[in-house]
Amino acid sequence: MALLIVFLVLSFGFGIGNCQSLNVVDFGAVGDGTTDDSPAFSKAWTALCAASNNPTLEIPSTKTFLLKQVQFSGPCKSKTIQIKVLGKIIAPNDNKWAKCDNGCWLCFSNVAGLTIDGTAQIDGNGAAWWNKVLSFQKCDNLKVQGITSLNSPGNHVSVNACNEVDISHIQLIAPEDSPNTDGIDISAATSLRISDSVFQTGDDCVAINGGSSHINITRLTCGPGHGISVGSLGKNGKNETVEWVQVENSIFTGTQNGARIKTWAGGSGFARNIFFDGAQLMNVQNPIIIDQHYCPHLTCQREGKAAVNINNVRFSGFKGSSATDIAIKLDCSSIIPCTDITMNNNNITSSTPGKKVEAECNNAHGSSTSTTPSVSCLTPPIFMETTTTTVDVYEL
Repeated sequence: MALLIVFLVLSFGFGIGNCQSLNVVDFGAVGDGTTDDSPAFSKAWTALCAASNNPTLEIPSTKTFLLKQVQFSGPCKSKTIQIKVLGKIIAPNDNKWAKCDNGCWLCFSNVAGLTIDGTAQIDGNGAAWWNKVLSFQKCDNLKVQGITSLNSPGNHVSVNACNEVDISHIQLIAPEDSPNTDGIDISAATSLRISDSVFQTGDDCVAINGGSSHINITRLTCGPGHGISVGSLGKNGKNETVEWVQVENSIFTGTQNGARIKTWAGGSGFARNIFFDGAQLMNVQNPIIIDQHYCPHLTCQREGKAAVNINNVRFSGFKGSSATDIAIKLDCSSIIPCTDITMNNNNITSSTPGKKVEAECNNAHGSSTSTTPSVSCLTPPIFMETTTTTVDVYEL
């Protein structure tokens, strides 16, 4: 009996007692879908952020919580905190809460060790008074799992200046004709992983923007949407960089693009060490595209005085169908052409039986093997011999 008492004391003293569990209902949240529960969520966050020893905040199931813009700011006391999203969260469907200072709805900043998981829906109601559903700013060691985001009028998820991020088993859904509804918008992030998720959007399923590196995307189902994009980079002459991106074993269905790199003329920086492997394509308009003359409103000069350097890019294992005649388009700059582009083991055919597809290149250098359509327009690099080394003249 004495041993049992000692065991229970130790269990509660060092186990259960060290893990604080909070519930938004205990802070006044009603969850009837009409009451503004924002103040209760703010109070619950204050308590969660001040708690130690791995606290958890539960958003209970069977309830619907109406929230206006809420700021979840750190730093927090505990090294790790968790939010379990089991009940539905909805935004107001009118503009009576239009005074948002940074364009996001649920805004997390400076929170390290945050995990958001659950099975519930987060419904943006297409509200016009913000443009991001979930925003994460400087949130290192972040995990987002299981949730579903619906009806975003802008980006579903924005990840900015975060390191070590894991996003998995989530769904992001918006109408195909909804503008600027990126699935996940990444900028200045490192060591970010996205896996086993479904994105159906009106814009890029994933957009990888400047300052980002070591990005891995695996088993993503994309469509409708604009595909997975590196960029755009270099707008208004900016110097921007992206490197070490791996996209593998993903599915594109009815998308505007499959794998895309897009840069503006006149910009600078680089997009390099980017690898797209193992894509399944179903009726995709531009299965493989590099566009160094990106200009969505067609108001730009084709060439500027500089260009973002695109180097060491691989497209391998693409299988499926193209909705357009040009299945592979490599439109690179004459200022700084694309170099070290590799095509290997690709088989892309037309969505229309009996119709042929083609590849089209401008200023693109590299190699192609075992690829349909033939990419004979991808020319070998021009080398300059010296007494000691061989240098690709186009590489910076």
